[in-house]
Amino acid sequence: MPLLLIHGYGQQCIAWPGEFIDGFVGAGMRVITYDNRDTGLSEKWDGKIPDMRAVMSALKSGNNPFIPYTLSDMAGDAAGLLEALRIGSAHVAGASMGGMIAQLVALEHRKKVRSLTTIFSTTGDYGLPPSSAEAHLALVAQAPTSDRETVIAHVLKSRRAYASSAFPSDEKRLAEIVGRIYDRSHYPEGTSRHWSAIVAAPPRGERLKSLDLPTLVLHGSADTLLPSAHGRRIAECVPGATYHEIEGWGHDIPPGVIPLLHDLMIPFIQKAERGRLGHNP
Repeated sequence: MPLLLIHGYGQQCIAWPGEFIDGFVGAGMRVITYDNRDTGLSEKWDGKIPDMRAVMSALKSGNNPFIPYTLSDMAGDAAGLLEALRIGSAHVAGASMGGMIAQLVALEHRKKVRSLTTIFSTTGDYGLPPSSAEAHLALVAQAPTSDRETVIAHVLKSRRAYASSAFPSDEKRLAEIVGRIYDRSHYPEGTSRHWSAIVAAPPRGERLKSLDLPTLVLHGSADTLLPSAHGRRIAECVPGATYHEIEGWGHDIPPGVIPLLHDLMIPFIQKAERGRLGHNP
Protein backbone atom coordinates (compact mmCIF):
# COMPACT_ATOMS: atom_id res chain seq x y z
CA MET A 1 0.00 0.00 0.00
CA PRO A 2 2.05 3.01 -1.19
CA LEU A 3 1.60 6.37 0.53
CA LEU A 4 3.12 9.45 -1.07
CA LEU A 5 3.73 12.35 1.33
CA ILE A 6 4.13 15.82 -0.22
CA HIS A 7 5.60 18.49 2.03
CA GLY A 8 4.98 22.21 1.98
CA TYR A 9 6.55 25.57 1.33
CA GLY A 10 10.34 25.34 1.44
CA GLN A 11 10.29 22.04 3.34
CA GLN A 12 12.63 19.15 2.69
CA CYS A 13 11.50 15.53 2.88
CA ILE A 14 13.44 15.04 6.13
CA ALA A 15 11.19 17.63 7.81
CA TRP A 16 8.46 14.99 8.27
CA PRO A 17 8.63 13.78 11.90
CA GLY A 18 10.08 10.29 12.08
CA GLU A 19 7.31 8.97 14.30
CA PHE A 20 4.72 10.31 11.85
CA ILE A 21 6.23 8.18 9.08
CA ASP A 22 6.81 5.20 11.40
CA GLY A 23 3.11 4.97 12.21
CA PHE A 24 2.23 4.39 8.56
CA VAL A 25 5.09 1.94 8.04
CA GLY A 26 3.87 0.03 11.11
CA ALA A 27 0.43 -0.16 9.49
CA GLY A 28 1.95 -1.90 6.46
CA MET A 29 2.33 1.07 4.12
CA ARG A 30 5.24 1.87 1.85
CA VAL A 31 5.89 5.53 2.60
CA ILE A 32 7.46 7.67 -0.11
CA THR A 33 8.82 11.12 0.66
CA TYR A 34 10.78 13.41 -1.62
CA ASP A 35 12.16 16.92 -1.99
CA ASN A 36 10.00 19.25 -4.03
CA ARG A 37 11.88 21.12 -6.74
CA ASP A 38 14.00 23.95 -5.31
CA THR A 39 14.39 22.19 -1.96
CA GLY A 40 16.81 19.72 -0.44
CA LEU A 41 18.68 17.67 -3.02
CA SER A 42 16.24 18.27 -5.89
CA GLU A 43 16.96 20.44 -8.92
CA LYS A 44 17.34 24.16 -8.27
CA TRP A 45 16.23 27.04 -10.51
CA ASP A 46 19.22 29.20 -9.57
CA GLY A 47 18.92 32.92 -10.31
CA LYS A 48 15.35 32.85 -11.61
CA ILE A 49 13.91 35.26 -9.08
CA PRO A 50 10.22 36.04 -9.68
CA ASP A 51 9.20 39.69 -9.75
CA MET A 52 6.34 39.57 -7.25
CA ARG A 53 5.16 43.09 -8.12
CA ALA A 54 4.80 42.03 -11.75
CA VAL A 55 3.09 38.82 -10.67
CA MET A 56 0.54 40.72 -8.56
CA SER A 57 -0.01 43.28 -11.31
CA ALA A 58 -0.70 40.55 -13.86
CA LEU A 59 -3.13 38.81 -11.53
CA LYS A 60 -5.02 42.05 -10.86
CA SER A 61 -5.28 42.57 -14.62
CA GLY A 62 -6.62 39.07 -15.16
CA ASN A 63 -3.50 37.96 -16.99
CA ASN A 64 -1.26 34.95 -16.47
CA PRO A 65 1.88 36.09 -14.65
CA PHE A 66 5.33 34.98 -15.69
CA ILE A 67 6.75 32.66 -13.06
CA PRO A 68 9.48 30.01 -13.23
CA TYR A 69 7.03 27.14 -12.62
CA THR A 70 3.54 26.45 -11.31
CA LEU A 71 1.93 24.23 -8.71
CA SER A 72 0.70 22.10 -11.61
CA ASP A 73 4.33 21.60 -12.65
CA MET A 74 5.05 20.45 -9.11
CA ALA A 75 2.08 18.07 -9.26
CA GLY A 76 3.63 16.69 -12.42
CA ASP A 77 6.81 16.08 -10.46
CA ALA A 78 4.89 13.98 -7.94
CA ALA A 79 3.17 11.95 -10.65
CA GLY A 80 6.50 11.55 -12.44
CA LEU A 81 8.12 10.25 -9.27
CA LEU A 82 5.50 7.53 -8.97
CA GLU A 83 6.08 6.68 -12.62
CA ALA A 84 9.84 6.48 -12.09
CA LEU A 85 9.31 4.20 -9.09
CA ARG A 86 7.00 2.03 -11.21
CA ILE A 87 4.11 2.65 -8.84
CA GLY A 88 0.89 2.75 -10.81
CA SER A 89 -1.02 4.63 -8.12
CA ALA A 90 -0.68 5.64 -4.48
CA HIS A 91 -2.55 7.15 -1.59
CA VAL A 92 -1.48 10.79 -1.65
CA ALA A 93 -1.25 13.12 1.36
CA GLY A 94 0.05 16.67 1.37
CA ALA A 95 0.60 19.32 4.03
CA SER A 96 0.01 23.03 3.40
CA MET A 97 1.50 23.79 -0.05
CA GLY A 98 1.93 20.03 -0.35
CA GLY A 99 -1.83 19.71 0.08
CA MET A 100 -2.32 22.17 -2.79
CA ILE A 101 0.01 20.07 -4.93
CA ALA A 102 -1.78 16.88 -3.85
CA GLN A 103 -5.12 18.34 -4.99
CA LEU A 104 -3.62 18.97 -8.41
CA VAL A 105 -2.16 15.48 -8.60
CA ALA A 106 -5.68 14.18 -7.99
CA LEU A 107 -7.22 16.56 -10.54
CA GLU A 108 -4.61 16.32 -13.27
CA HIS A 109 -3.19 12.80 -12.77
CA ARG A 110 -6.30 11.07 -11.46
CA LYS A 111 -5.19 7.52 -12.23
CA LYS A 112 -2.16 7.97 -10.01
CA VAL A 113 -4.22 8.66 -6.88
CA ARG A 114 -6.05 6.07 -4.76
CA SER A 115 -7.10 8.52 -2.06
CA LEU A 116 -6.40 12.12 -1.13
CA THR A 117 -5.56 13.53 2.30
CA THR A 118 -5.00 17.24 2.81
CA ILE A 119 -3.34 18.50 5.98
CA PHE A 120 -3.86 22.19 6.90
CA SER A 121 -4.22 23.19 3.25
CA THR A 122 -6.51 25.29 1.05
CA THR A 123 -8.36 25.51 -2.25
CA GLY A 124 -6.91 28.98 -2.81
CA ASP A 125 -10.44 30.29 -3.39
CA TYR A 126 -11.05 34.00 -3.12
CA GLY A 127 -12.80 35.27 -0.02
CA LEU A 128 -11.30 32.82 2.45
CA PRO A 129 -9.90 34.40 5.63
CA PRO A 130 -6.28 35.50 5.38
CA SER A 131 -3.35 34.52 7.55
CA SER A 132 -2.79 36.61 10.63
CA ALA A 133 -0.25 39.37 9.96
CA GLU A 134 2.18 37.78 12.41
CA ALA A 135 1.90 34.32 10.85
CA HIS A 136 2.29 35.63 7.30
CA LEU A 137 5.38 37.63 8.19
CA ALA A 138 6.85 34.65 10.03
CA LEU A 139 6.34 32.44 6.98
CA VAL A 140 7.95 34.69 4.37
CA ALA A 141 10.65 36.51 6.37
CA GLN A 142 14.22 35.35 5.81
CA ALA A 143 16.85 35.00 8.52
CA PRO A 144 19.02 38.15 8.82
CA THR A 145 22.20 36.15 8.11
CA SER A 146 22.85 32.70 6.70
CA ASP A 147 25.00 31.22 9.48
CA ARG A 148 23.68 28.03 11.01
CA GLU A 149 22.81 29.24 14.51
CA THR A 150 21.04 32.36 13.24
CA VAL A 151 18.95 30.35 10.80
CA ILE A 152 17.95 27.82 13.46
CA ALA A 153 16.94 30.58 15.89
CA HIS A 154 14.98 32.36 13.15
CA VAL A 155 13.07 29.21 12.19
CA LEU A 156 12.18 28.41 15.79
CA LYS A 157 10.94 31.95 16.39
CA SER A 158 8.95 31.97 13.13
CA ARG A 159 7.20 28.70 13.86
CA ARG A 160 5.89 29.97 17.17
CA ALA A 161 3.68 32.40 15.20
CA TYR A 162 1.57 29.57 13.78
CA ALA A 163 2.21 26.77 16.28
CA SER A 164 -0.48 24.70 17.97
CA SER A 165 -1.99 26.04 21.16
CA ALA A 166 -2.94 22.61 22.55
CA PHE A 167 0.11 20.60 21.51
CA PRO A 168 3.47 21.93 22.72
CA SER A 169 6.57 21.68 20.57
CA ASP A 170 9.79 20.13 21.81
CA GLU A 171 12.02 23.05 20.83
CA LYS A 172 15.28 21.25 21.61
CA ARG A 173 14.29 18.42 19.30
CA LEU A 174 12.96 20.83 16.71
CA ALA A 175 16.26 22.72 16.75
CA GLU A 176 18.08 19.46 16.02
CA ILE A 177 15.78 18.76 13.07
CA VAL A 178 16.20 22.28 11.69
CA GLY A 179 19.95 21.87 12.05
CA ARG A 180 19.90 18.65 10.03
CA ILE A 181 17.80 20.35 7.37
CA TYR A 182 20.29 23.25 7.25
CA ASP A 183 23.25 20.86 6.95
CA ARG A 184 21.60 18.89 4.16
CA SER A 185 20.75 21.92 2.02
CA HIS A 186 20.29 25.53 3.04
CA TYR A 187 18.68 27.14 0.01
CA PRO A 188 16.35 30.04 0.92
CA GLU A 189 16.23 31.29 -2.67
CA GLY A 190 13.93 28.43 -3.59
CA THR A 191 11.15 29.73 -1.38
CA SER A 192 10.73 32.80 -3.60
CA ARG A 193 9.74 30.53 -6.46
CA HIS A 194 7.51 28.38 -4.24
CA TRP A 195 5.77 31.56 -3.11
CA SER A 196 5.20 32.78 -6.68
CA ALA A 197 3.72 29.38 -7.58
CA ILE A 198 1.31 29.58 -4.63
CA VAL A 199 0.27 33.18 -5.29
CA ALA A 200 -0.22 32.65 -9.02
CA ALA A 201 -2.18 29.40 -8.70
CA PRO A 202 -5.80 29.64 -9.88
CA PRO A 203 -8.45 28.76 -7.26
CA ARG A 204 -9.18 25.03 -7.17
CA GLY A 205 -12.58 24.93 -5.45
CA GLU A 206 -14.77 24.59 -8.52
CA ARG A 207 -12.46 22.00 -10.06
CA LEU A 208 -12.52 19.94 -6.87
CA LYS A 209 -16.30 19.57 -7.20
CA SER A 210 -15.67 17.13 -10.05
CA LEU A 211 -13.32 14.93 -8.02
CA ASP A 212 -14.57 11.38 -7.47
CA LEU A 213 -12.05 10.14 -4.94
CA PRO A 214 -11.98 9.19 -1.24
CA THR A 215 -10.85 12.40 0.44
CA LEU A 216 -9.90 13.21 4.01
CA VAL A 217 -9.43 16.82 5.11
CA LEU A 218 -7.55 17.52 8.35
CA HIS A 219 -7.27 20.99 9.86
CA GLY A 220 -6.77 22.67 13.20
CA SER A 221 -8.88 25.23 15.00
CA ALA A 222 -5.76 27.17 16.03
CA ASP A 223 -4.21 27.51 12.56
CA THR A 224 -3.28 31.18 12.12
CA LEU A 225 -1.60 30.66 8.77
CA LEU A 226 -4.50 28.99 6.99
CA PRO A 227 -7.54 29.35 9.26
CA SER A 228 -9.84 26.35 9.51
CA ALA A 229 -12.29 27.82 6.98
CA HIS A 230 -9.74 26.81 4.33
CA GLY A 231 -9.99 23.17 5.29
CA ARG A 232 -13.77 23.29 5.50
CA ARG A 233 -13.85 24.75 1.99
CA ILE A 234 -11.91 21.78 0.62
CA ALA A 235 -14.35 19.38 2.26
CA GLU A 236 -17.34 21.35 0.95
CA CYS A 237 -16.03 21.15 -2.59
CA VAL A 238 -15.00 17.49 -2.85
CA PRO A 239 -18.09 15.26 -3.01
CA GLY A 240 -18.22 12.90 -0.05
CA ALA A 241 -15.09 14.27 1.61
CA THR A 242 -14.60 13.69 5.34
CA TYR A 243 -13.55 16.68 7.44
CA HIS A 244 -11.93 16.55 10.87
CA GLU A 245 -11.02 19.68 12.79
CA ILE A 246 -8.66 19.16 15.72
CA GLU A 247 -9.11 21.58 18.60
CA GLY A 248 -5.99 23.59 19.40
CA TRP A 249 -3.99 22.30 16.43
CA GLY A 250 -2.02 24.90 14.49
CA HIS A 251 0.07 24.81 11.34
CA ASP A 252 2.63 22.31 12.55
CA ILE A 253 3.03 18.63 13.42
CA PRO A 254 4.13 18.53 17.07
CA PRO A 255 4.52 15.15 18.81
CA GLY A 256 1.18 15.34 20.65
CA VAL A 257 -0.94 15.58 17.50
CA ILE A 258 0.72 12.69 15.65
CA PRO A 259 -1.30 9.89 17.32
CA LEU A 260 -4.50 11.75 16.44
CA LEU A 261 -3.40 12.06 12.81
CA HIS A 262 -2.60 8.34 12.69
CA ASP A 263 -6.00 7.51 14.22
CA LEU A 264 -7.69 9.47 11.43
CA MET A 265 -5.47 8.77 8.45
CA ILE A 266 -4.63 5.09 8.80
CA PRO A 267 -8.23 3.76 8.96
CA PHE A 268 -9.22 6.14 6.16
CA ILE A 269 -6.42 4.90 3.88
CA GLN A 270 -7.10 1.27 4.76
CA LYS A 271 -10.80 1.69 3.98
CA ALA A 272 -10.00 3.41 0.67
CA GLU A 273 -7.66 0.55 -0.21
CA ARG A 274 -10.29 -2.06 0.57
CA GLY A 275 -12.80 -0.16 -1.54
CA ARG A 276 -10.34 0.00 -4.43
CA LEU A 277 -9.86 -3.75 -4.25
CA GLY A 278 -13.60 -4.35 -4.13
CA HIS A 279 -13.70 -5.56 -0.54
CA ASN A 280 -16.36 -4.62 1.96
CA PRO A 281 -15.49 -1.43 3.86
